[in-house]
Amino acid sequence: MTRMIDLSHPLIDGQPSFPGDPQLKVEVVGTVPANKYNLKRLTMGSHQGTHLDVPYHFFDDGRTIEEMPLERFFGPASLLDLAPGGNVPDGTAITVGMVERRGDLFEPGARVLLRTGWYRNFGGESYFRGFPTLTVEAARWIAERKIGLLGFDTPTPSTEWLTVHHTLLGKGVEMILVEGLTNLHLLPERFVFSALPLKIQRGDGSPVRACAIVE
Repeated sequence: MTRMIDLSHPLIDGQPSFPGDPQLKVEVVGTVPANKYNLKRLTMGSHQGTHLDVPYHFFDDGRTIEEMPLERFFGPASLLDLAPGGNVPDGTAITVGMVERRGDLFEPGARVLLRTGWYRNFGGESYFRGFPTLTVEAARWIAERKIGLLGFDTPTPSTEWLTVHHTLLGKGVEMILVEGLTNLHLLPERFVFSALPLKIQRGDGSPVRACAIVE
């Protein structure tokens, strides 16, 4: 029997945003009694909540959302659980050794999600501080494997955000990065992953409704 597992956080008015990003606002502008329909105005950054990054996020000459093939956002994927049955301690450095032990998952074009358990902190300001962080060396190791998509349950891959994003999104790599995932503890090791973005013209990123399709 096929089932779908929701891997996205909800978008809630006033929800904390990544430091420096626009505040999320979900405002009622139409109601059935007043307008004969319900309508909301959404104000947020393109990297709010569960979202993805494409190369244009960090490179003016990088590919934008509409320039990426749709197949990159959907297909077979694997889970690398970094703390089976528990959570990675706050501030843990995700090293080469922690990812290369499952080097078989990092085949060219593969989609890999990393579970740390950090999604339990979502909804508060603490979510953006002290999260497990991918080291520059681990990012380079992953980039060398030429995988197609890398997902995280943290708000961003690393505290070394500039170098790591440049490593994973740069020319010759151009990985899709999906950040802010949740419910990864519900996943088997193999599944089908979907994280389709909004088709934003010249898009650098987009909130997504990420999900896993499990047989």
